[in-house]
Amino acid sequence: MLLIRSVADKLGIPEDALEYYGKYTAKLRLELLQNPQRLGRLILVTAITPTSHGEGKTVVSIGLTQALEKLGRRAAVTLREPSLGPVFGLKGGATGGGLSQVIPSEMINLHFNGDFHAVTSAHNLLAAMIDSHIHHGNALGIDVDEIAWPRALDMNDRALRHVIVGLGGKANGVPRETGFVITAASEIMAILALARDREDLRARLARIVIGLNLKGEPVRAADLGATGAMMVLLNEAIMPNLVQTTEGAPALVHAGPFANIAHGTSSVIAQRMALALAGYVVNETGFGADLGAEKYFNIVMPSSGLRPDAAVLIASARALCAQGNGGEKSPYTANALRRGLSNLERHLDNLQKFHVPVVIAINRFPEDTDDLIRDIRLFASERDVPAVPVEAFSRGGDGAVELAEAVLETLENRTAAPEPLYKPEVSLRTKIETVAREIYGASAVYIESKAKRKLEKFMAAGFGNLPVCMAKTQSSFTDNPKIFGAPTGWTLTVTDADLAAGAGFVVVIAGNMMRMPGLGREPQAVRLDVDGEGRILGLH
Repeated sequence: MLLIRSVADKLGIPEDALEYYGKYTAKLRLELLQNPQRLGRLILVTAITPTSHGEGKTVVSIGLTQALEKLGRRAAVTLREPSLGPVFGLKGGATGGGLSQVIPSEMINLHFNGDFHAVTSAHNLLAAMIDSHIHHGNALGIDVDEIAWPRALDMNDRALRHVIVGLGGKANGVPRETGFVITAASEIMAILALARDREDLRARLARIVIGLNLKGEPVRAADLGATGAMMVLLNEAIMPNLVQTTEGAPALVHAGPFANIAHGTSSVIAQRMALALAGYVVNETGFGADLGAEKYFNIVMPSSGLRPDAAVLIASARALCAQGNGGEKSPYTANALRRGLSNLERHLDNLQKFHVPVVIAINRFPEDTDDLIRDIRLFASERDVPAVPVEAFSRGGDGAVELAEAVLETLENRTAAPEPLYKPEVSLRTKIETVAREIYGASAVYIESKAKRKLEKFMAAGFGNLPVCMAKTQSSFTDNPKIFGAPTGWTLTVTDADLAAGAGFVVVIAGNMMRMPGLGREPQAVRLDVDGEGRILGLH
């Protein structure tokens, strides 16, 4: 690894803008935003619907950045911080792989510079102040049955989804029902990721609606006097983290909202800094383009003013075969792939609806045949879209040079600017239906009574102009994770909704999506350990 000072030199970052966290990581002071002139081109990385094979968004994002450096461009990658939930639950790590990783990976995967701890603490401080206020007389007249602020924990723990607090007598508070969300789904995390600077962070924290009073009026975090204390806890977490890739390319890793239950991309501050420091910024969005990319264009872009100049859509032959086989891992045949291409086609069509130029990256695995790769490229050429194989895992930046060249050519020929899919003045229901029909391919939307009442309440309270953040399974275009391909003629079921006034969106829950995941029967946690010399085993 390079010393982090050497990585900072690649971006021209002055010494007084660095807060060192050891030899290999540093936080970037917000003074770098004082000259917010955008110099760089923003490249959005997304993918087809994820399968158990892994589509390789992080690997390709890092590989593309390394390839741009090899072509003599000043480049940086902006990524989210891993959550301990998936690290110990499903993934075992989320820093890329092979010759395209961000390092030091162990530090990034575990407690990275305290950011997730700070978000968790700020979230739970507000929860504690709510219950304390009620216990001490409830001067704000908070309606205990209308409190919408849960608690948070950065771990998969299904037993905490629905709990009762305040048991054990009057001294322990007022008994009430509540629950936990995973920290990546916390509104505090979304706020940290969307804030433009410290003052915007303060304003967003103050606007958090924790529930209603007995008159049916919103009660905000500012009413409880909680804003300043949350700012204190987030004082260092708001600064992006600078690390490096396996080839020494700069990487800004900051914030960690999930894309299936939040907006799913790295912080606006990290992206703004990177764009002011580098000529090309590669920004990964979570899960498929129906989630991370859709939310970037409809939520992040209008809020931040950051407009992607191009999008990279990742597919792999074996993932497309799985889509064609209904989720089965084999056989990897031309017929299965051709059936699975419907999934790639819908994601491509969706991205083009936002008027962003697209390059298809074919994440190639060792067992992929030339015939399968050729079929994907033929599909793309028939739609006049470049498609290039990528071997960033095994070859690092060298394995993504062809992709980098295609992206650079696409950027040179860009003509249109991306636009959101809907206007802010349309109703929340219209926004939901627009995403469901235009992005997911649904023919109808059914909103259950509880969700309908909440949406009507949000509209009446003046929040109807906010965008919708769909909380939906990442495994399918539909709200059923077992349906593959690109289905049509189905109905999206909306089961619940929550207001995230500070973040600036309404969370719309589809199907049985949970904002607190659970561990599987045999989680990655059982494979992790430390040897006698303190080396961590099983983290990847």
